[in-house]
Amino acid sequence: MIERWQRAIPWLARPAQIGVIKEKYEWKPRDSQKPPTADWRVWLLLAGRGFGKTRTGAEYVRAAVETGRARRIALVAPTALDARAIMIEGESGLLSVGPSHRRPHYEPSLHRLTWDNGAVATLFSADEPNRLRGPQHDLAWCDELAAWRYPQAWDMLMFGLRLGQDPRFIVTTTPRPIKLIRELLADPTVAVTRGRTADNTDHLAPAFLAQIVRRYEGTRLGRQELDGELLDDMPGALWTHALIDAARVTAHPQLIRTVVAIDPAATSGEHADETGIVVVGRDTEGHGYVLEDASGRYAPLEWARAAIRAYRAHQADRIVAEVNNGGEMVETMLRTIDPNVPFAAVHAAHGKVARAEPVAALYEQGRVHHLGAFAALEDQMCAFSADFDRERAGYSPDRVDALVWALTELFLHPMPGSGIFELLRQQAETVGRVNPGEDRE
Repeated sequence: MIERWQRAIPWLARPAQIGVIKEKYEWKPRDSQKPPTADWRVWLLLAGRGFGKTRTGAEYVRAAVETGRARRIALVAPTALDARAIMIEGESGLLSVGPSHRRPHYEPSLHRLTWDNGAVATLFSADEPNRLRGPQHDLAWCDELAAWRYPQAWDMLMFGLRLGQDPRFIVTTTPRPIKLIRELLADPTVAVTRGRTADNTDHLAPAFLAQIVRRYEGTRLGRQELDGELLDDMPGALWTHALIDAARVTAHPQLIRTVVAIDPAATSGEHADETGIVVVGRDTEGHGYVLEDASGRYAPLEWARAAIRAYRAHQADRIVAEVNNGGEMVETMLRTIDPNVPFAAVHAAHGKVARAEPVAALYEQGRVHHLGAFAALEDQMCAFSADFDRERAGYSPDRVDALVWALTELFLHPMPGSGIFELLRQQAETVGRVNPGEDRE
């Protein structure tokens, strides 16, 4: 059969051309993409964007399957969409690496990959840690561990990694100074590899290098996202990761009020600021709970849809939004989607830091809790200091602004049961006890 093809297509008979075809399927990792030689249970690959973390993880899984070292694999990403779009179907995902005839069969409805030798990989979302409670595995590939919303997903995964003689983890993530990452770095069974975006410039789009790298290079955000540095908390920041971690919860009590706060971007487009959209609730004991961070880069109608979607999902009482830049446009966008949505406009009479300081005090008092983790929001919080400079930071803290507006609405504006209303109620009760016969308005 091959000889017939070679006669029909003469250039296939040339050894050099055959070598070119084989070359297409060869994996030539850099030294930093090769598994550590020392004994390890967890391989922690901390690297910047574009380093090749996904390709490294996919190639390691492929090699483990083909050599028979892995038969039952867990593929875990921050969300189910991430697992499918990046680990499976992405340009460097498992469906794209290795010779085509050796690639696995993918069953999206079953969240499952199956290889010809019987090895099976199952997709999981770190947003659903209980789904990891029962399954057993001999290999787990964990992508963007530092962005997992519920760290207990890691605990459930560890309990299930018990098949075979040498069950292992490979973790591919951009570093963040969260508790779990620090614990892994201190664990002697964890082998650590570090890498930078610049290590892979030969395989990155020139537009990415020209725009993204130039914009963030040298900034604190760039050091984390491009250079792969694990940064300590910024001196003078209003929040710290330890402060947020100490008050983190996995559930919340009944809430008496819930608001969606918006800090709208003045422009839209790929390089525009984000629109901050944060949902916060308050309980009867005077504690607040951050429920969702739906921030992102949106066109005006898109962020209006996102805000109303969050309002409905959390059965919120109202939407509040800063209108200094957008004016009446903010309310107009919201009412285009839902004419009856309760809306309150807020105006920034003080600077960002002055508005944020009373909210940071609520955290210091242990009165604000995060329901799970919100990686991007928390990174902004822990980089926000009294001398915050947008140009030096490389971004606008729109998520923090939305958080501040939400907590200000719930805790720092007068409302029945708190503040001035509570003081007036107590005074009225005192007057009633002193002069019980008098009529009171």
